[in-house]
Amino acid sequence: MTDNSMRLDHVVLWVRDPLAAADFYEQAVGMEPLRITEFAAGTVSFPSVRLNEETIFDLAPFSLAERMNMLPGSADSAGRPVNHVCLSLPADSFDALRSRLRERDVPVSDFSYDSYGARGMARRSFYFRDPDSNIFEVRYYA
Repeated sequence: MTDNSMRLDHVVLWVRDPLAAADFYEQAVGMEPLRITEFAAGTVSFPSVRLNEETIFDLAPFSLAERMNMLPGSADSAGRPVNHVCLSLPADSFDALRSRLRERDVPVSDFSYDSYGARGMARRSFYFRDPDSNIFEVRYYA
């Protein structure tokens, strides 16, 4: 990948409780929390969690929706999550994540096999919901 190729920078997820959401993503999913102290102190509007060195998920409280005025109707997006976000992991991390979710009684779907994605055919995948009903697919490629 070159430095000027298009990349995913961030995804904004609507959440009821940003601190609880950050804790879920840190403890259950294994992401690094960002700006937690600043959010708790009221100096930033939302915390985030780091997916990888280039991509974060912003955990936006529903109360922030009224300030979303970058496009007409933007405030109406609160509570309307995308269909799902897909995370790609190595096989051992894939299995570890599924185990952590189950340990926390997070329902997970059955496995899907050989589904197409950004890198071709993924060997296995499964789905889960975060505490705010955002849907995630997790997969690994052979």
